[in-house]
Amino acid sequence: MLAGPFQGFLNAATVFAGKPGAVDYGPLVAVPDARDGVVRLDLPAGFNYRSFHVTGAPMASSPATVLPGRHDGMAAFAGPRANQYRLVRNHEINGPGAPIGPGAGYDTNTQGGCVTVVVDRHGKVARDAVSLNGTQLNCAGGPMPWGSWVSCEETVNGPDVFDDFTRGSLPADTYIQNAQLDQRHGYIFEVPANGASTMTPIRSAGRFAHEAAAADPVTGDIYLTEDNFAFPSGFYRYVPPTNPMSTGHIEDGGTLWMLKVVGINNADLSLGQAPGTSYPVEWVPIGAPDPDFPTVGGTPTVTNDEAIVAVGDQGRSLGAAWFSRLEGAYYDNGRVYFVSTQGGANNPADSVPSGFGDGRGQVWAYDIANSTLDLVYESPAAATLDLPDNVVASPSGTLLLCEDGSGDNLLRGLTPGGQIFDFARNADPDQVGQEFAGATFSPDGKTLFVNIQSSTGYSIAIWGPWARAGFA
Repeated sequence: MLAGPFQGFLNAATVFAGKPGAVDYGPLVAVPDARDGVVRLDLPAGFNYRSFHVTGAPMASSPATVLPGRHDGMAAFAGPRANQYRLVRNHEINGPGAPIGPGAGYDTNTQGGCVTVVVDRHGKVARDAVSLNGTQLNCAGGPMPWGSWVSCEETVNGPDVFDDFTRGSLPADTYIQNAQLDQRHGYIFEVPANGASTMTPIRSAGRFAHEAAAADPVTGDIYLTEDNFAFPSGFYRYVPPTNPMSTGHIEDGGTLWMLKVVGINNADLSLGQAPGTSYPVEWVPIGAPDPDFPTVGGTPTVTNDEAIVAVGDQGRSLGAAWFSRLEGAYYDNGRVYFVSTQGGANNPADSVPSGFGDGRGQVWAYDIANSTLDLVYESPAAATLDLPDNVVASPSGTLLLCEDGSGDNLLRGLTPGGQIFDFARNADPDQVGQEFAGATFSPDGKTLFVNIQSSTGYSIAIWGPWARAGFA
């Protein structure tokens, strides 16, 4: 059984069905944006917000650089002054194109990366800078306890692989977009909270559809999720050659492992699970974390679908577990919480989402000390929780989940007692159906920062009476 603060989830997961309880902040009401008075969020009474860093606007510190869109994973770190914070934010942009900001970047023809911004608790920008460029599809990532951000590429694109899903109806051996790239992608990159990345990929941490990263502050091991949309996904552990807690950064050359349920080969955890489910787990090695894909005369021989399962298939050949679309991950109090976006049983009242997995979302916890994997929550229906993506723990231990569903998207709280409640709704008429991403609490717990992810998205600072209910 799951011990610790989330034990209540095991018996309460299907009881509350989205109905607010005592830890709820109250009904959501339309709240105008402090930036310009436009209503972009519904929030509980007493909360306010300001949007900032809108796609297409000039950067504050480099007006010649236009802010990119697709704001995604993000973390808040202590700022240079009191009541200031540094945010490091991913921009999940695919396809060839000029790198954001000054400098050539890791790849001279890709548009993803990171922006670092110094803001106060009300979202007023002091300065900003591009801190990683020349990468692609930078998705969730995660904060590291030694003071850096890990940015994850959710792709295996490169000049050695045929084009990805963006080719549309063209054949699998189409080679147009990837022919324009000069580097392989599908890696994690480290970005110091107070500086710029060296733009050096950690190749031993694997080349696959990386989503999120969370580190154990004792061992320095880094836990990695994979969002392999159309195929089974895996949960990985990268063991650096030296503990980053002593070096202050992640070294390449370590070992990569994939989670396996003890005694069950290829346990299919994408399926519906009973409340209270707990599995003893072990780790199987990935022998070739950065596989070579041969080319002939400069042309690939491997399709994108073949390349994107190359690392995971190594683990699955040794019995590694199957998950549905692993996305957000967050370390808290000896456990790594991670989200399976389409995991769980399908409710007949809901449509079946496209991709691998028929459910509306699961939250899992890997207990590091006990080597167990515990089901924290499984959504009984889309109306309760619809395709959760990013996850973060609040100062109280209550989880905050970002939805990426097909209708209205919300920020939902998931308490240690097992209650799920609504905290915010995307009410921007120009962003209908767009997802929340990158939720992160400031180090002092005064502000929640979050993004609206779209080609015209932005960041948001939310503040208010946190002590009134479950996040404080």
